[in-house]
Amino acid sequence: MLKNFLMTALGASLMTFVGGQAVQAANFTVLASGLDSPRGLSFGPDGALYVTEAGKGGSGACIASPSQPGATLCYGATGAVTRIQNGISERVITGLPSLALPDGGDTAGINDIAFDSTGKAYAIIGLAGNPANRDNILGIPDFGNLIAIDDFDGGASWTRLADLAAYEGEYNPDGTDIISNIYNFIIQGDTAKVIDSGANDLFSVGLDGSGLTLESVFPERLVTNPLSGENILMQSVPTAIAKGPDEAYYVGELTGFPFPQGEARIYRLNPITNQPEVYAEGFTSIVDLAFGADESLYVLQYANDTLSSGNGSLIRITPDGTRTVLASEQLLTPTALTLGPDGAVYVSNKGFTAGEGEILRIETNQVASVPEPSAAWGIFVIGGLGTLLNLKRKRASV
Repeated sequence: MLKNFLMTALGASLMTFVGGQAVQAANFTVLASGLDSPRGLSFGPDGALYVTEAGKGGSGACIASPSQPGATLCYGATGAVTRIQNGISERVITGLPSLALPDGGDTAGINDIAFDSTGKAYAIIGLAGNPANRDNILGIPDFGNLIAIDDFDGGASWTRLADLAAYEGEYNPDGTDIISNIYNFIIQGDTAKVIDSGANDLFSVGLDGSGLTLESVFPERLVTNPLSGENILMQSVPTAIAKGPDEAYYVGELTGFPFPQGEARIYRLNPITNQPEVYAEGFTSIVDLAFGADESLYVLQYANDTLSSGNGSLIRITPDGTRTVLASEQLLTPTALTLGPDGAVYVSNKGFTAGEGEILRIETNQVASVPEPSAAWGIFVIGGLGTLLNLKRKRASV
């Protein structure tokens, strides 16, 4: 089913501009293609790259799409984890739950994977809506859970550890409508830090499933509705978490409707209160973050202008505040990144399209840094699509 091939494509040397930032094309390699909505990816203890595929849904029970009025997302056991090693792609976990539109797009399913210090693998499975629909209509309890991967033998073997969607259903911490979509997580010691994009919050939970704790809630803020000119409340929609060189946690946001260009932020969580404090801003539709060995921050944008603009971008911010767009033209609805032991950046691309997803390797050491006048770090230091958002639609519909 997968196209297992290795194709190298050299980026053009032409310099362009995206959103006022200097851009130079980077060298990139397509490591795998033919994937079904690839999402989070991580290097395992064996040196292989493991990629989550959210799948393409199926012909099972259906629920209403939270982002497309009148549309339905239907269940199928089409999610997977793919291992990429020595130029070969192989599905090593299959049968994971997946929800998608009839064409296999706009998928919700396994969103991220990570390994603990012993090499054991864990993953999170998102949900495209209200947990009550999972329980009463779908009848598939794996959605909305942190899971442990039992074996990478090509079968379907995992263990549910913690039900984060149930927490949203019972407590709804941000006080808006009830939607859960756990999207991104990291492991620190014996604890997972999990972002729920639909619920606008961050949890910690033990890797044995114990001690589920709400850590932070990311609040709404006022913005101008471009359709009416009125001020409306925009949701944060956090999508990424990374641990910084200062040992603090950093969270990137996609933002909700009206998805304004340049309004997405990166928050630093106060180590004492866990409250989000604005750390950097001027981004659009952030979907992932990672700090490099040189303390540079890598930021992946799902889109550069609006959510329907197609191209995203990979941005590097060095400790001195220099911003460089490492790649943009090649990135179409990217959904996740990870940094490799070779210094390259690996990106899940075309992450909301069944059968068309791919994994890119982007070389970063051949791209010259070009400072942006407004990008000095001190200026920024201030203190598929629908199922990615899982937006709470009380205040606006698109």
